[in-house]
Amino acid sequence: MVGLLPGFTRYRLALLGLLLLLALALLLGAALGAYPIPPAAIPGILLRGEGVEYQVLTALRLPRVLGAALVGGLLALAGAVLQGLFRNPLVDPGLIGVSSGAALGAALFIVLVPGAGPLEVYALPLFAFLGGLLATSLLWRLAQSPLGTQVTILLLSGIALNALVGAGIGLLTFLATEEELRSLTFWTLGGFSALTWRLLLAGLPLSLLALLLLFPLARPLNALALGEREAFHLGVGLEGLKRRAVAGAALGVGVAVALAGGVGFLGLVAPHLFRLLAGPDHRWLLPGSFLLGASLAVLADLLSRTLVAPAELPVGVVTALLGGPFFLYLVLRHKREVYRA
Repeated sequence: MVGLLPGFTRYRLALLGLLLLLALALLLGAALGAYPIPPAAIPGILLRGEGVEYQVLTALRLPRVLGAALVGGLLALAGAVLQGLFRNPLVDPGLIGVSSGAALGAALFIVLVPGAGPLEVYALPLFAFLGGLLATSLLWRLAQSPLGTQVTILLLSGIALNALVGAGIGLLTFLATEEELRSLTFWTLGGFSALTWRLLLAGLPLSLLALLLLFPLARPLNALALGEREAFHLGVGLEGLKRRAVAGAALGVGVAVALAGGVGFLGLVAPHLFRLLAGPDHRWLLPGSFLLGASLAVLADLLSRTLVAPAELPVGVVTALLGGPFFLYLVLRHKREVYRA
């Protein structure tokens, strides 16, 4: 689609289409499931405010689909910002340790701080955020050199960190009780079944803070695409940009992991799909990635609870099955471009 329409028209049509896609995904997510509800009847049920269908919608479906949209949007937005920051299309919050660090933070809280009671709903996102921030800061320092940030070192360090985090979570699994083990399995495979209004509202302030940190970075990231020296001469504060992007991405991914566990590949796939659909301008790419990531997460959740109903597949399994082949496609495409150069 890129190049067939003038720039602004193409971007505006893409965002409008994604808004409609998200609205359709939310409607289908609220309507379909073990207890199907006709989509056209949903407004009337909500206005009536009583009955079994009303309870299913308000107590189960709506917090689940809205939470899935928030998680998918945060992961995709963080992926788009990190790809722009590192000027590498293969960067994903999972590859550079943000997701695994957040998962380890959440796992440490579950196993080492049992019985947190009412504090759990607030402390769990905080531990996940701190885990993601510490992991990203460590990798960032390892990748620094007199020549700047070495992306290859960053990615290799991320792979090593993911292996270490896997070992850490394995050790915590060995130490966990049966109840804690069920929670850890949820964090490892990902899912939206545990989302409630209380959990969603607890994560909302940190989510809004992540959005406020990440969305204004569109113009600096466009300048950075020209190179660090060019961005500096255009007035971009590089160190401030890097700190804000890393902190915002760690915050957003930390909240996403705290709400839904390990849901992979959305941060990689959604920005790439938007670039193929409309183009690479970050002023449109960031909101477009958020909308597309939100839609994909809601649709992945819908597949996870309808494909093998009445059982339910972990959402992380669905996104990995869809995102893994797409990642291989990106690698092969990058390989062809290298050979052409």
